[in-house]
Amino acid sequence: MSAPAREGNVIPGNTEDALTVCVLDDEPGMVESLQETLRCLGFGSIGTCDPQFALEVIEQNRARVVMSDIKMPGMDGIRFLEKALQKDPGVYIILMTGFYSHENAIVAIKRGAYDYIPKPVDRSRLKRSLDELADSFHRRKRIRNLEQQLLSDLEFHGIVGKSPAILDVFEMVRKVARHYTNILLVGATGTGKELVAKAIHQMSPVAQQRFAVCNCSAMVDTLLESQLFGHVRGAFTGATETRPGLFEYANGGTVFLDEVGETSLPMQAKLLRVIQNREIQRVGSPEVRHVEVRLIAATNRDLHAEVLAGHFREDLFYRLSTIQIRVPSLTERLDDIPLLVQFLLKKYDDAYSKQIQGLTRRAQAVLLQHTWPGNVRELENVISCACLTSVNDFIDVDDLPDNLKKPAARVTNPEGSWRPLPLEEIRRQHIRRVLEMCAGNRVRAAQLLGIGRTSLYRFLKRSEKNGASAEASHSHVPAVKFLPGT
Repeated sequence: MSAPAREGNVIPGNTEDALTVCVLDDEPGMVESLQETLRCLGFGSIGTCDPQFALEVIEQNRARVVMSDIKMPGMDGIRFLEKALQKDPGVYIILMTGFYSHENAIVAIKRGAYDYIPKPVDRSRLKRSLDELADSFHRRKRIRNLEQQLLSDLEFHGIVGKSPAILDVFEMVRKVARHYTNILLVGATGTGKELVAKAIHQMSPVAQQRFAVCNCSAMVDTLLESQLFGHVRGAFTGATETRPGLFEYANGGTVFLDEVGETSLPMQAKLLRVIQNREIQRVGSPEVRHVEVRLIAATNRDLHAEVLAGHFREDLFYRLSTIQIRVPSLTERLDDIPLLVQFLLKKYDDAYSKQIQGLTRRAQAVLLQHTWPGNVRELENVISCACLTSVNDFIDVDDLPDNLKKPAARVTNPEGSWRPLPLEEIRRQHIRRVLEMCAGNRVRAAQLLGIGRTSLYRFLKRSEKNGASAEASHSHVPAVKFLPGT
């Protein structure tokens, strides 16, 4: 029969400054003896003979350390260790045994135990272990306080980072915010280009004016034109009233055009007119209206290559990229992941009314090993989901998405095993792909390749000649005749 739980010298709820130990043993006399020892050593304690009650203590965060006997009826110490770590990966379990051996100690430590001590418990050894844990908890508290201060110091208008790559972005934003008219933000999807755009607006002289956002890739041309320039009543089917567009709405402020590289050539011509003359026309109206807006555009494409391929207007590109800022990917700023995780944990703790203290070491290792193709947006989604679903004080590997726990193997050559190729063949394949991208336009292909047109013509002529020679040589190979039955 399990003895009732007994608490001694313990502050309810377990504060950061007090280290409370839960003592679990199937012998009530041993529980009381160990609690008395802990009291003499200056530690609070909760004693019980019931493993399920001890698991509840862990779940309620009333004790960060548990001293558990190995031999217990119903649930032995190893099984209790597994269940305890499932409930809270950050809990520390000290296993006690009357049959100590180095081999068993190693097995216990590998399974997640903090220490493995023989009975009767040596008071000096126990004190040393608990003092180390108490010191570790206090150091973590100081580190968390310092990290909170550091996080506050390193936050730049909602953007967090301390890596050289992101600090360069911050410095560039400070330099141009007060003087810009047009800015182009370049970076992969999910890097935080809109946050950078907002920071530029907030530091500009028009910070008190409106900041309007338009995702150019989310609309067809007709809808995008109406969204940006407005329309008059009856301009098209469904236009039941006259509406101003974003340029009029944000007149005096800033317009942010996200994914501007997705716009069509006709729409680019209309955007060019706005940039050059600061004039717009509502759809269906001949009236020209003057607007005074600052324009920030963003793209995840290489617009210079798009210009060479004929997919983006050269004059618009140069107008937009008067000032160009490149926003780095998350793989270029891996040092910022711990800061970003802390920032996002605080954000979603408040949003979901949680009190998650951090990530376990193995969860941190998984995050640092991931390639993050979705950049900061992907990291935010991971932390948001983990905060929502986690029932522990620390996010563990089991709380992370499957693609992080079991990353897909990299395929170097999906068409088959890798084989070495001559440099001439690699060059030929690359030039062929560039020509295909440029729809056969050799002038644009030469510009994109960074070579002269004559060099490209010479290479193509040589390739055609080699191809004809190869075809001729194959035509002289005699056909193989198969005899019946072979």
